[in-house]
Amino acid sequence: MTFRENANIGAGRASRGGGGSGGLAVGGGLGALVLALVVMLLGGDPGAILGGQEPTTSNAQNVDLAECRTGADANENIDCRMKATMLSLEDYWTAAYPSAQPADAILFSGGVNTGCGQASSAVGPFYCPVDRHIYLDTAFFQQLEGQLGGDGGSFSQMYVLGHEYGHHIQNYTGALKASQQDAQGPESGAVRVELQADCFAGAWAGNATQTKDADGNLLLEPLSREDIESALSAASAVGDDSIQEKMQGQVTPHTWTHGSSEQRMGWFMRGYESADPNQCDVLNASSVNDY
Repeated sequence: MTFRENANIGAGRASRGGGGSGGLAVGGGLGALVLALVVMLLGGDPGAILGGQEPTTSNAQNVDLAECRTGADANENIDCRMKATMLSLEDYWTAAYPSAQPADAILFSGGVNTGCGQASSAVGPFYCPVDRHIYLDTAFFQQLEGQLGGDGGSFSQMYVLGHEYGHHIQNYTGALKASQQDAQGPESGAVRVELQADCFAGAWAGNATQTKDADGNLLLEPLSREDIESALSAASAVGDDSIQEKMQGQVTPHTWTHGSSEQRMGWFMRGYESADPNQCDVLNASSVNDY
């Protein structure tokens, strides 16, 4: 997916943050993040789970987000692309779910201080329900492509942000708490929360080309098949089974927190093909395979 060259992205809700390194993060990303969310909601210390992780570094050249003004900037630079994507997400979800205040995205390198504590980029992209911000070190996209097998396309990056914004919507609906009630397993609340966020990302994608910039003009060019395949590549790469096979050489469904590659792709496509977030009620589905 590409942004229209003359689109005005100056109002995108993304900023740069930083400060510190450590291991506290919640509400998305990879591995122990959902467990950290559970611990936090129960009044415990998520740092006990994530405190030992080291920050990663990025080879990308960060830009001053104030200089990200047009769709052409978003097409050329990852940071600007994240800012423009936030503008599209805000435009869509403000209309689809008016009671939810817009989220903000904080781009950082290495580590960042959040309302949920101090976080390292090692935990991947995440959403903090306390301060209602999305946190992202764009170095993750190097891992997504190199280590996890994503295709590295621009829409795979946008899908990641769309997924995290889905957690923001869940924070308002109350769905995010399902991770607290049932933390792991193939049909767990944690898995259902993640799959619903994938479906929400798909619903946004199904409407993304109708979203508008700060001047009321369309933000995006028409979605191509390659864009959808790029999103599916990312969804597949971060499936529990795919990650476990790569990292430990075996698949252990009883420890799943995000769902399989097939399930993540399936729920994304359900959201995309219906273009309706009301079709994303994974939490009440008889099975997470009912997509």
